[in-house]
Amino acid sequence: MTTQRVLLLSLRPRFAEAILSGAKTIELRRRPINAKPGTKVILYSSAPVMAIVGTARLNQVMVSNPQTAWNVHHPALGLRKDEYDAYLDGSQLAYLLHLSQVCTLNEPLHLHRLRQDGGFHPPQSFRYVAPSDPLPLRELVGTIEHWNGNRQRSTPSKA
Repeated sequence: MTTQRVLLLSLRPRFAEAILSGAKTIELRRRPINAKPGTKVILYSSAPVMAIVGTARLNQVMVSNPQTAWNVHHPALGLRKDEYDAYLDGSQLAYLLHLSQVCTLNEPLHLHRLRQDGGFHPPQSFRYVAPSDPLPLRELVGTIEHWNGNRQRSTPSKA
């Protein structure tokens, strides 16, 4: 039996909040993400929050030229047109990560807690959760398996 990888996605706080509130359902990236539909996603909110704030499932990754992506999906992106254009400047393709089953942690899992057991480093953009990651993060991965669709999820117990 193969274990599916879990995506750790780094987001600016504004976008993390928009995803958690349901206002943003598509995360935009300049680079491809090789992940299958159904992939579990852990949402990390970057500075100044610096914490894991929620989880989601990847519905699908769509690849499109930037103009078509904007025309079809702009309401779900959480960006103004000028921000969108600046972000994708020079890119031939837009990678659209459709997120579903979004769940907010009851208590954020802060960076200082993740670093208590070693050298945890959040990704610049994304990476996959590794066996060497701190226990609270690996415990969170386990809770995604049993998620029943609630909008809030318990944070792993403090060690």
